[in-house]
Amino acid sequence: MADARHNLVRKLPSVDRLMSEPALASLDVPRSITIQAIRQTLEDMRSGILAGNITDLSSDQIIVDQARELALQLAAPSLRKVINATGIVLHTGLGRAVLPQAACDALQSTACAHSNLETDMQTGARGSRQRHFDRLLAELCGAEAGFAVNNNAAAVLLALNTLAIGMEVIVSRGQLVEIGGSFRLPDIMARAGARLVEVGTTNRTRIKDYEAAISPDTALILRVHTSNFRVVGFTEEASIEELVDLGRRHGIPVMDDAGSGALIDMAQFGLRGEPLIQDSIRAGVDVVTFSGDKLLGGPQAGLIVGRKDLVDAMMKNPLARALRIGKLTIAALEATLRLYLDPETITTTVSTLKAISRPIEDIERSARKAADLLSEIRDMRVEIIDGFSEVGGGSLPGQSLPTRLVALTSKSLSPLDLARELRLSDPPVFGRVGDDLFLLDMRTVDDAEIPAIAKAAGRIFAD
Repeated sequence: MADARHNLVRKLPSVDRLMSEPALASLDVPRSITIQAIRQTLEDMRSGILAGNITDLSSDQIIVDQARELALQLAAPSLRKVINATGIVLHTGLGRAVLPQAACDALQSTACAHSNLETDMQTGARGSRQRHFDRLLAELCGAEAGFAVNNNAAAVLLALNTLAIGMEVIVSRGQLVEIGGSFRLPDIMARAGARLVEVGTTNRTRIKDYEAAISPDTALILRVHTSNFRVVGFTEEASIEELVDLGRRHGIPVMDDAGSGALIDMAQFGLRGEPLIQDSIRAGVDVVTFSGDKLLGGPQAGLIVGRKDLVDAMMKNPLARALRIGKLTIAALEATLRLYLDPETITTTVSTLKAISRPIEDIERSARKAADLLSEIRDMRVEIIDGFSEVGGGSLPGQSLPTRLVALTSKSLSPLDLARELRLSDPPVFGRVGDDLFLLDMRTVDDAEIPAIAKAAGRIFAD
């Protein structure tokens, strides 16, 4: 038996022989990738033979086919466009906010040429990269100054390290959040060099709890918006106005980690409980931090607004350079912020707000368009049903938006198998599974993507 397997291994074709096969020689990929794919395929075949799983090598075609498929996979970019039919507007796994067209245009313009990133056009001298958006950011938020780093966790880290290194920071126990990837506020605070002082309980923290915790070592009072979870029932928390008043009486700055970062009232879309950045500034908060790629609808960034002296101190912190944003983020951020200068149009120009505010009638129309195309595929049962979408991205937990779902059922594939096949299609299509159905939530699908979904589904059942 062992001799037969080794004899079969010796019959495996050489790399050079396979490279001469037309199906591999004609591939429009770098030669090194084709060779890598052939070698990997031969190694897999060798292992399969020795394990007794492969007993026939009557044709090289199976090796050629596998090597060709692997070469195409290796040559394809890892980060690629996908179709989000999950109904989660800010899907962290799928890249959160879709940038507005204006931001995409700014990215291309900046990426494909030199730019005045750190050059003052008037004097020709070196300037600050923050000047492209800092005044605009501050103006939109009603603050004295604005600054940006690479994400909100970095913004919190920089603020704590600047304002409270070696000192105490008072936080309610009910606000000790954990964000994605198991990053916890106490851990970030420890890395920043600040000492956490917990007050109150998980569900109830009063202003007197904060006041009782103030000591000569208190450097900061921190309010954290619990944007990714809700505590309901027997609850109480100190208002931001109470915290500001307390801070002023004791000469202690107040910082608000607002998280999701809404610049417009989300209640107009039926979503409540999301604080406005402008409201925190108006209440007298000294520093506010929030994300750029959540409700703002821009690129990943950690935005900092507040008192000029405190923001300036953060900008001078050596950590600021390590956490700074690049020219592409700046281009996309500036373009996104400029859209907010026209509040009458932002629900049509900012992609995130457009998806959140999308009328149910428009979603219904898209669902019918998709259902008509998908109904033409054999082995597919299609129906349109009611459902709910989520904002996602750690924003507005427990709240949902009414939507219309295109529900798919296959005779030959389970919903999970159908979900997998569509994820592996080109372009990949992400939906969700529920009630033994594969569901396409049309709230997050652009009409231009509908033919691609139907084509991907059609290829699955054409094989």
